[in-house]
Amino acid sequence: MTSLSPEELLTTTRAVRKRLDFEKPVEIELVKKCIEIAQQAPTASNRQNWHFLIITDQSIKNSLSDLFRKGWQSYIDSPTSVTKTISSDDPKKNETQRKIYESAKYLVDNLRNVPVFVIPCIEGRTDGSNISVRVQSAIWGSIAPAVWNFMLAARLYGLGTTWTSFHLLFEKEAAKLLNIPYEKVMQVALLPLAYYKGSSFKPAPRDSVEKIIHFNSW
Repeated sequence: MTSLSPEELLTTTRAVRKRLDFEKPVEIELVKKCIEIAQQAPTASNRQNWHFLIITDQSIKNSLSDLFRKGWQSYIDSPTSVTKTISSDDPKKNETQRKIYESAKYLVDNLRNVPVFVIPCIEGRTDGSNISVRVQSAIWGSIAPAVWNFMLAARLYGLGTTWTSFHLLFEKEAAKLLNIPYEKVMQVALLPLAYYKGSSFKPAPRDSVEKIIHFNSW
């Protein structure tokens, strides 16, 4: 376990892609320990209706990687793609967006080489037209903190990961591949998990907090 202070842990747990170590095996017991820490996250009505799939089978990783690449291509072709902001008039932001694109593309090209995939899921779906915001909040407010707990735990144990979602454009195909009951259980991410190269991370550049704080009204 690393000797990070709470503040260091919270400010240096980064999305890790290019620094993932594809050669060093990840112990399954360590993955399970991270999931145990994920379980300590709050959950709506104490339902604890989360699930985590640990994928190590290479043939399954290959198939998921193919779906991931298809999802990436759909994203790159969309108006929300990071490539659409690379022409920003702000040179500093332009450079940041370029690095994000290159990092994401690197993961797309190398995803199948990552030792372990973790796919967090939750019982219930939010993609129905009759799902209220309250219910959506309860579902995502249960699984997202658990996933973040997992990512923090991974950082503590010297592991790197990132929240990815490109394969979710083909979630039904992934559900069939993984025997997930699609109508009842929703996949929320694909977390590539590996030891990371190097020894340190630094806080990411962010806008001034004054830009996002609102007192008493918007």
